[in-house]
Amino acid sequence: MYELKRVITIAGAAAQGSAGIQADLKTFQECDVYGMSVITATVANNSQTKQGIFLREIEEIEAQFYAAKEMVGFDALKTGMLFSKEIIEKVSELLRSTSVPYKVIDPVMIGKMGSQLLSDDAIEVFKEKLIPQATIITPNRLEAEKLLDRKIVSDLDDLKLAAKELYLLNPQSVLLKGGEVKGQAIDIYYDGEILEVLEMPMIDTIHTSGAGCTYAACLTAELAKGVDIKAAIRTSKQFVHAAIQHSISFGQGIGSVRHGALRQKK
Repeated sequence: MYELKRVITIAGAAAQGSAGIQADLKTFQECDVYGMSVITATVANNSQTKQGIFLREIEEIEAQFYAAKEMVGFDALKTGMLFSKEIIEKVSELLRSTSVPYKVIDPVMIGKMGSQLLSDDAIEVFKEKLIPQATIITPNRLEAEKLLDRKIVSDLDDLKLAAKELYLLNPQSVLLKGGEVKGQAIDIYYDGEILEVLEMPMIDTIHTSGAGCTYAACLTAELAKGVDIKAAIRTSKQFVHAAIQHSISFGQGIGSVRHGALRQKK
């Protein structure tokens, strides 16, 4: 009998559907794993209300986690937007309480529209309590700059150095999403011994909302299925590349990646 792997995401919900919990669950479905969620906040930036980020109560976050754990269980989990110091501390405690074998920590800090998705006082707590639990961390270059408190040049040598510096924060491995270098979308994988550069042609589009979440979600799903981490990264890069290549514009600013593109556009 086919065993469906179980994956949970602990992250914010994006009202417009392109990123966060929504992107994760769409990606899990495409990757044929059973997806669950713990919603930490709702991101709903708009022109009609003053507040665009609504945090969930710690008690609710904890309840969601235990409901999924007790009723279904986990083969892998990922974290996304956690925002506050208090939420990070609680999520760190919850992760320590479970023996799930794969923990993908995506340090979501800055939204595509420039909104800050991690408070300043939370960064040190994130580094101290959450990163050391990670099977792999998946920061982009701007997030890596915040974690390392230094500028990272869009240059292959500096990206390699930054990946090694991120590894000193004590995750098991690092996937640094480096962005564009000489027309290529560059990622750097480092596990303390092996350093691997992954590249695919850069796609000229602004419609990339949800790309980082989607990449990390696919990686989480592949790890849950028992795929080797480097093979899982390569699959995930192909998945998100197709999602960006066939992205969706709604005529209102930055559009969404197409989560089903790899399947639909074959």
